[in-house]
Amino acid sequence: MLPVIALVGRPNVGKSTLFNRLTKSRDALVADLPGLTRDRKYGEGRVGEKDYIVVDTGGITGDEKGIDYEMARQSLQAVDEADIVLFLVDGRAGLNPDDERLADYLRRKEKECFLVVNKTDGIDPDVAMGDFHGLGLGAPTPIAASHGRGVTALIEYVLQLVPDVEVDKALADVIDKSVKIAVVGRPNVGKSTLVNRMLGEDRVVVFDKAGTTRDSVYIPYERDGDAYTLIDTAGIRRRKNIKEAVEKFSIVKTLQAVRDANVVVVVIDAREGVTDQDLSMLSFVMDTGRSLVISLNKWDGMDYEQKERVREQIRRKLEFAGFARMHFISALHGSGVGDMYGSIDEAYQCAMEKWSTSKLTRLLEDMVADHQPPMVSGRRIKLRYAHQGGSNPPIIVVHGNQTDSLPGSYKRYLENKFTQVLAIKGTPVRFEFRTGDNPFEGKRNVLTPRQVAKKERQGRHIQDLKKQARKKSRKKK
Repeated sequence: MLPVIALVGRPNVGKSTLFNRLTKSRDALVADLPGLTRDRKYGEGRVGEKDYIVVDTGGITGDEKGIDYEMARQSLQAVDEADIVLFLVDGRAGLNPDDERLADYLRRKEKECFLVVNKTDGIDPDVAMGDFHGLGLGAPTPIAASHGRGVTALIEYVLQLVPDVEVDKALADVIDKSVKIAVVGRPNVGKSTLVNRMLGEDRVVVFDKAGTTRDSVYIPYERDGDAYTLIDTAGIRRRKNIKEAVEKFSIVKTLQAVRDANVVVVVIDAREGVTDQDLSMLSFVMDTGRSLVISLNKWDGMDYEQKERVREQIRRKLEFAGFARMHFISALHGSGVGDMYGSIDEAYQCAMEKWSTSKLTRLLEDMVADHQPPMVSGRRIKLRYAHQGGSNPPIIVVHGNQTDSLPGSYKRYLENKFTQVLAIKGTPVRFEFRTGDNPFEGKRNVLTPRQVAKKERQGRHIQDLKKQARKKSRKKK
């Protein structure tokens, strides 16, 4: 297995910046704001011939309350599962009582721990490290994570202490081939609670406050031998309600997670009903072509009249997403959560399904025989054959002539019939209509001498017939 390296320290010491350096990515949100990272975030890195896993954590001070306590608990859990701990301190701010408390905790854990002094750019490293020798964690290592100075040397030295292991390429393949499930919705509808319930552990921070999750957290796991990757995302609010710059970045990460996912679970608060923001989120998911599962959370505790009112609202507002399976769940108590996997697997299988050209063409011929396309300028629109143009979402390409003139009602007829006959559930189907090029367009028809003579004879014959007709007409008068 790959070595796991956890980054811990006080808030705003540069853990997420170092995470991005070690993974050569921009996956972790970075801003000059303490407490930005709240959940454990995993990434993969490589230096030379050695691979490793890096875990970014939230800041720890030792006197956390409320949501900060939940963040600290996640960070300490990352220390427990790590092989190596990089303890980051701020070289510009100097030694802090919070650093001393955390250093004392790390000494008791007896983990392989390295003291890293960050933000030493522009100052004397020896002066910056002077205060930290007394922490009892060995000689400190100076780096400048924002500029990358000293980072490569640090990770190379750290990995020397890890015994060489053969990288499990099969594991990487499993992660790449896993079903990626993005959980999205408005703030405080229970997305993180649902993620923890699906995982069976408290993996992400859950707190009774909107905006708890700020970054998109990718969590690979297995269930009944099948590989999945859950993506917990930040809640999306109306643009007029977004005031913090951090929240704008969080929403961008959420939209990126939707595009990266195979199946999107849209969580709706059943007690508040289907809002305009929920409809906008559903429309965005459908526009990206991702498979869709709708879950109405907080269904427990509602009386019969409230449930019927919500069901009527769903029938009225969510008709456009009729292809998606719907689940009424309670993420807090777990009721109905396990049933969602059947819909997720079904939606993923339908999105990745392959159909032969012969099968799609036969279906097209049967549909055209049942209901002919309309006439355009006295000519019948002809649909000749169909084939599959892609997956996730499924794309069916229909070839014919004058397809640009095909009315929307007939296109919907084909879409509904294909979806029904192919038993596609949980994923939208996209259709493309292409008109074949006319090989004779723009070309002049040049007649052979024999054809020219025949045309002249026909012309003379027609003229003779007209003369005979005029003579008969004069005789009758």
